[in-house]
Order: sequence, then C-alpha cells, then structure tokens
Amino acid sequence: MGKMILNGAIKERTEIRIDLEDRGYQFGDGVYEVIRVYNGILFTADEHLSRLEESARSIHLTMPFSPKEIKEQLLELVKESKLDTGIIYLQLTRGVSPRNHLFPGAEVGPVYIAYTRELASPAQAMENGVKAMTVEDIRWLRCDIKSLNLLPNLLAKQKASENGCFEALQHRNGTVTEGSSSNVSIVVNGEVKTHPANNLILNGISRQVMLRLCTENQITVKEECYTVEDLLSADEVFLTGTTTEVMPIVEIDGKKIGNGAPGPVTRQLQSLFKAEIEKQCGQTAAI
Repeated sequence: MGKMILNGAIKERTEIRIDLEDRGYQFGDGVYEVIRVYNGILFTADEHLSRLEESARSIHLTMPFSPKEIKEQLLELVKESKLDTGIIYLQLTRGVSPRNHLFPGAEVGPVYIAYTRELASPAQAMENGVKAMTVEDIRWLRCDIKSLNLLPNLLAKQKASENGCFEALQHRNGTVTEGSSSNVSIVVNGEVKTHPANNLILNGISRQVMLRLCTENQITVKEECYTVEDLLSADEVFLTGTTTEVMPIVEIDGKKIGNGAPGPVTRQLQSLFKAEIEKQCGQTAAI
C-alpha cells in the first residue's frame, strides 16, 4: 500500500487509521491540495502550499506546520515512496471531536495527511484534444477555497463522463466559470480570455503558470468574464490543471471548436508549459 504522512510523520499506509468522527469525514470540514511530481521533483510546490495556507485561513483552520515544513515532509515522502511521475494528495481537516456543527475547542488539533500516487501525463489527450459539455454551476459562492466539499463538482464530472465527455464546463446564468476539476480559457483572434480570479472560481496554480507564460511570451491574455455563446464560438478552448496541464478542447456540446483540432495558441502554450516543467523538474517525456 505504500507510505503516507499522518500529522507530520511518515508511516506505512496500513498503520494509519482515521477516526469516524473526523470532521473532514462528517462535514467536509477541511481543505486539500494536489501537487504534481515529475522525475521525483515537486512542480510549483511553493504555490500549492501557499494556496493551502490561504484556504485554511479562509475557513479559520490553523495549519499544524509551516508551508516550508510541509514541503520538507513531502520531499521525504516522495523519496521514500520512490515516486517518479505522479501526484501528492494532501489534506487538512479540523480534527476529531463529537459531531457538532460548532467548531471544537482549541484542545482539538487538525488532522493532516498526505500520500503519493503514480500518474502519467495525459499525453494522448493533450495531443488530440478532448470533448466537453456545459452544465449549470450549482456550487457555493466560495469556490476560491479549495475545500473538501466537492459534491457539485462530482455530479458535473459524472454527467460529463456519462455523455462521453472529458470535462464539464460550468456556467452561472450563462457566464462560464470553470471546469469541474480544471480552469477553462478561450482563444479569440489570438487572444486568451479566462474568468477573473474571484470567489466564483479556484485560482488554479496551472492557470497562474499559464497567465505568466502568456505575459512573458507576448500572448495577449485578459481576465474577463465570457458567455457560453462566446465559448462555443471561440477559435480555441483549453483547460489548465495540475493533472491536465494544458488540455485542448476540440468539441463542446457536440459542436466542433474551430476546425475540430487543437489550435496554434494552445499548442504554443503546451510547449511553453512543458518547458516550464523541464526548467523546474528536468527533462520529461515529449507531449
């Protein structure tokens, strides 16, 4: 089963038990992050851990360790797990206490776990592009917090899967927000447009890398709202995410996007993103 972290200590997964009254289990009272690992090296770890700290602060949850300490623990976990390419999942809950909607007292400490999983880059999907569908965004109004409360996201993703799609693209009253587990951007006349980083979306780390790469490489990018109609008529559409990297969407709601193949701006961003991975983590497999 491998090794994992419980409250800062690396243990065999078979040794670890989570109490049934953990508030993450009973209330979804916690936050999480997923960090990519390439060649045994953490990609954008500082950014992920900074966001974890901000998510925890937003729900009045005290981190048991500093981001620097957690990073050191994760590096050791990757080493002991002999992970080459994959992910680290880490989760922080408010802890174990008798079930009560009110927060427990200060004597109850948080529960922090982390584990690794092998996961290759989705090379074929990134090369060919994927299908998506639009769905109504029924989530709460603090989507900027990476909380454990993902039921609406799961329902959206399941609906997409049942309709032969890779992702569900959510919208509120016709304004596109993001995917069920990714951010979404459109390209019109060579310009990238993506929803502003407010409370209605998660400010994805890969999204942030993409925005920076656009700025550094003279690709015009705007953080502006756009509609479902704009989405369907765009020249290109792509996803960004920790496990999806830069993923072209070639069909939405049965309608081809552009000519039905990944477009030039998306291809350029894929190449730039791959170079960024290699800069931080060394040579990787070709996209």
